[in-house]
Amino acid sequence: MSDTSPTILWLRRDLRLADHPALLAAVKRGGPVIPVFIRDHSVDSLGAAPKWRLGLSLADLAKRLEDMGSQLIFRSGEAMAVLEQLISETGATAVHWSRLYDPDAIARDTLIKGALKQCGVEAESFAGHVLFEPWTVETKTGGFYRVYSPMWRAVRDRTVPEPQAAPSKLPTPESWPETETLDQWAMGAAMKRGAPVCLPHQRVGEEAARDRLDWFIANSIPPYKDDRNMPALDATSGMSENLTYGEISPRQCWHAGQRALDEGGGRGAEHWLKELVWREFAYHLVYHTPEILAGNWKSDWDAFPWNEDEDHPEVVVWKQGRTGEPFVDAAMREMYVTGKMHNRARMIVASYLTKHLMTHWKIGMRWFEDCLTDWDIAANAMGWQWTAGSGPDAAPYFRIFNPETQAEKFDPDGTYRRRWIAEGHENPTKTALSYFDAVPVSWRLSPSASYSDRIVELSEGRNRALQAYEARTF
Repeated sequence: MSDTSPTILWLRRDLRLADHPALLAAVKRGGPVIPVFIRDHSVDSLGAAPKWRLGLSLADLAKRLEDMGSQLIFRSGEAMAVLEQLISETGATAVHWSRLYDPDAIARDTLIKGALKQCGVEAESFAGHVLFEPWTVETKTGGFYRVYSPMWRAVRDRTVPEPQAAPSKLPTPESWPETETLDQWAMGAAMKRGAPVCLPHQRVGEEAARDRLDWFIANSIPPYKDDRNMPALDATSGMSENLTYGEISPRQCWHAGQRALDEGGGRGAEHWLKELVWREFAYHLVYHTPEILAGNWKSDWDAFPWNEDEDHPEVVVWKQGRTGEPFVDAAMREMYVTGKMHNRARMIVASYLTKHLMTHWKIGMRWFEDCLTDWDIAANAMGWQWTAGSGPDAAPYFRIFNPETQAEKFDPDGTYRRRWIAEGHENPTKTALSYFDAVPVSWRLSPSASYSDRIVELSEGRNRALQAYEARTF
């Protein structure tokens, strides 16, 4: 039914115009659409890199809306209070938003929806951040999937609706409510001198996301299954950054992969679709077992003797990328320069921290939360616990990645390591030198210094982890 009163479109992790059910439903109501982004606690509590990258995405969307004759309203405060104020100011009779699936967001949104409806305001949430909403995928016995492979088999042939085109125009109000500015918010303040180093490595916004997806499908799908593990190659989609902020939808990615599969993409296309479902698996686990975000998914790991000292010397040099393990250090430095880290490298650095250094996965998870521009609440938690052994679908704890043999296999000519490590090289690469421009001055690091000695011998670290595993009391 058409309605001429305004609709507030509350944007969160859906910063795009295409394939946006909440936006399209707002347009369909017939009245003005008022897009708003609220800087509440969930935004203020973000780590340095994801908060900065979110600001870039908001700036891009604001410009796209401006080009359509619309506007993005910025407000800060507790979400319910902000929405109530905007409803009072604009006469809006509806609020639309895209659903999120972590426990804090669910609790907030449930309270807001109930309060708005009680006041006679239409409050409606829409899918948009996942392919299959968590309550729609069940095992034969009616529960949720705790293991990835059967979940993949359950959903791989499901029909996924075609992505919807962006509206050609947005109805606008006669007058816009007041707005704060991104400059006032200073979203990148905590990045300090790292921001200009990291900026060239970001693909910001909806247009950049679509261009990258098109390039990936055209160039990298056939060899993807094999090449995706080679960190020196540009062989992955790079969509994690854009999916994180909703600059592209999972449905857009899924259908691009399906087209590639139908057109002869073979194993590469199918494996990329599996990676999209791996992301789904993470969100389903967060929805059904929210404890995965803060504690061991397998509670019997609570007694495992991990180091939990953030300031332990081994933890400090791991954070700095100075462990003396070139593959580990290269990966950490890639993260400081680009805000991202190759997936194979993520497994190596996580295994090294939790097993060779016997350090709690929470320390690594929190560090990634501060440093990754593609930080994702579900993928980060599940990835760390999967590697540590305390999570779902985990390999046996005694499978410990050896950074040296992993480098020989996946970086055989050392290109990736040389790309990110300057010390010990007569003519270090520009990217390797960029690390020293990105990290805090207080670290007092120099490319002319000698490369670090190993902080732990690999055999020693492996044996220490295996002994702890064998002596476990759970």
